[in-house]
Amino acid sequence: MFNYIKGKLAGITENSIIVENGGIGYEIFVPAAGTGNMWQTGQEIKVYTYLYVREDLVQLFGFMDRDGLDMFKMLITVSGIGPKGALGILGAMGADSLRFAVLADDAKTIAKAPGIGIKTAGKLILELKDKLKIKEVTEAALSRGEERASAGTSNMQMVSDAAEALAALGYPPAEALKAARAVDSSTYTTVEELLKLSLKNM
Repeated sequence: MFNYIKGKLAGITENSIIVENGGIGYEIFVPAAGTGNMWQTGQEIKVYTYLYVREDLVQLFGFMDRDGLDMFKMLITVSGIGPKGALGILGAMGADSLRFAVLADDAKTIAKAPGIGIKTAGKLILELKDKLKIKEVTEAALSRGEERASAGTSNMQMVSDAAEALAALGYPPAEALKAARAVDSSTYTTVEELLKLSLKNM
């Protein structure tokens, strides 16, 4: 019903924002990170939305970009995770970090999100892993510029390259990514160095 809402940010609460459009104030639940310094009352904003309808409840959930919305839609397909749970996960770690955690079988990181236990995190990984691919995830993260600082972007690219190299050697892709991400970024400056250190984690 609603693809996005564009209007003036009229208010900010702990878990939601109020967007005024056409004389109507829309309460939109957003990830906790979205209620921080990135938005200021009075500014014009565009929020990509998802309308959640239940017999006794109608709520709007919103995101600053389509990627967040797409990840939210994917999360709520997982049994046991509702809209509030999905919002909590994205507020705790962000869409790209969640994708990497899923591919790396990192249930402990996902379980740090509010209301998400280790069993639910494991179920999430099991149900979403087949929908995600290492190359697609890393390329998408780089194209969005999740970390624009040159060091950060370079590091992300090296992790991607090392994971792909390990996968080419026959290691399971998820384990390859997990091993590459586990290496302290201060201990290497090239893909070759990262690859050697990653092999020790396999």
